[in-house]
Amino acid sequence: MITPTLDLEHTLADRQYDVIVGFDEVGRGSLAGPVMVGACAIRAQDVRDGAKEVPQGVADSKMLTEHRREAIVDELKDWSAAWAVGAASNTEIDEWGISYALGVAALRALAEVERTLGIGDDGTAVIGGVKTRASVGAILDGPNDYITKALNTFEAPVVPVPADVVTKVKGDQHCATVAAAAVIAKVTRDRLMVSIAHSDPQYAPYEWEHNKGYGSKAHRAAIAQYGPTALHRISWKLT
Repeated sequence: MITPTLDLEHTLADRQYDVIVGFDEVGRGSLAGPVMVGACAIRAQDVRDGAKEVPQGVADSKMLTEHRREAIVDELKDWSAAWAVGAASNTEIDEWGISYALGVAALRALAEVERTLGIGDDGTAVIGGVKTRASVGAILDGPNDYITKALNTFEAPVVPVPADVVTKVKGDQHCATVAAAAVIAKVTRDRLMVSIAHSDPQYAPYEWEHNKGYGSKAHRAAIAQYGPTALHRISWKLT
């Protein structure tokens, strides 16, 4: 198993960003429920000073068992200077398409992270005892920067400081902030889908507590028999 590092985070820290945020998505291929994008932020000064180390046990969330993800998620949240999970609903996905929905979800997470870190709506924060305009560097898993494309669009939230985004294929395997964001997002979405599955008997045939909304054989068979629910992505091929 590949162990994530802070190498790319160091590169961004050396470019004098104040905050570095790793992003990863979960639920892109699901037939039901929201798509979510996790954001894990660390302070660049901590990276430059060597105060940040890769948290023990972190890895690509897809390579970890559900039990292992649950076991380390609180540690990863504590390791982060701030974290958030942004979501776009199934109806938003149907209306906007998946790529734009991912961008809006990521910006929702970024806005929450920045405000948690004390960055004001004017983009300023107290850094090193001095109030200054903050700068944010981001690492996004995958080849496509859907975050910048969604910035300043009508449905996107106002983000105090737009992030300068670099993409990294398999970033969840190689970058500690991205790996942490992936685990946090995966645990958050899995818990939500289990909670929804248990919230109403009408959802029982779809077995979301097991498949988390993805297209398992049982899930597709239930759609064929009972039809889609209000939580399905009706613009998708469901059966």
